[in-house]
Formats: sequence, structure tokens, C-alpha cells
Amino acid sequence: MERSSFPHFGKVIFAIIWDFFYLPIWWYSFGFLDLARRFWCFLKEREASLGFLVWLQNIFVPMYGQNDFAGRLISFVIRLFQVIFRGGFLLFLVLLIVLGLIFYLLLPLLIWLAIWHQLS
Repeated sequence: MERSSFPHFGKVIFAIIWDFFYLPIWWYSFGFLDLARRFWCFLKEREASLGFLVWLQNIFVPMYGQNDFAGRLISFVIRLFQVIFRGGFLLFLVLLIVLGLIFYLLLPLLIWLAIWHQLS
């Protein structure tokens, strides 16, 4: 085989080597930032769908225009439960997102440890 029959062979090898060395740089910089941005957008969408901030802002506003003491008390208790449960769910999602980001950062290390374990 002559070298002229594969004119792009050197470019392909260079691209493979470049991608091999560039992957960790991308993984811990642009890849991580993109994943964090997507998680942040997901969290904002879940907050909007739950309406947590709306419930929190209106916690002392009486429901259905009931301005008497009983109406205000019932409205406060109902909204307090809503804020607690919706906030707990959002806190759970934040915990899952943080664990997901930590797993993302540790994944290459875990893969290398698995490969090392299999080779040794």
C-alpha cells in the first residue's frame, strides 16, 4: 500500500489522538457547564410547574376573600402545608441534581478504575 492511497490517514489519526486528549478537558469544563445549565433549567421549570414561589409569596393572603379570623387562619395553614410539601419536593430535586453532578464528575475516574481493575 502506498501512502497516496490513504491521503487523509494522518488527519484521521491526529483527530483520534486529539479527541482522546481533549475529552477530559471538555468533560470537566464545557460538558459540566452544559449539564449544570440543563439541570438549572430543569429545576426552574419544576419550580414554575409547582408554583412554589407563588404559594410562598401569598402565604398570608386569605383565600376566597375570607377576611375574617377563621378564613385567614385556614388559608394560612393550607398554604403552609403547600409550601412545606412543595418546598420539600424541590429540595429533593436539588439533592438529586447535586448527586447527579457529583456522579458526572466522578464517572471518568470510576471508568478508569474499572478498566484498571480488569487489566490487573
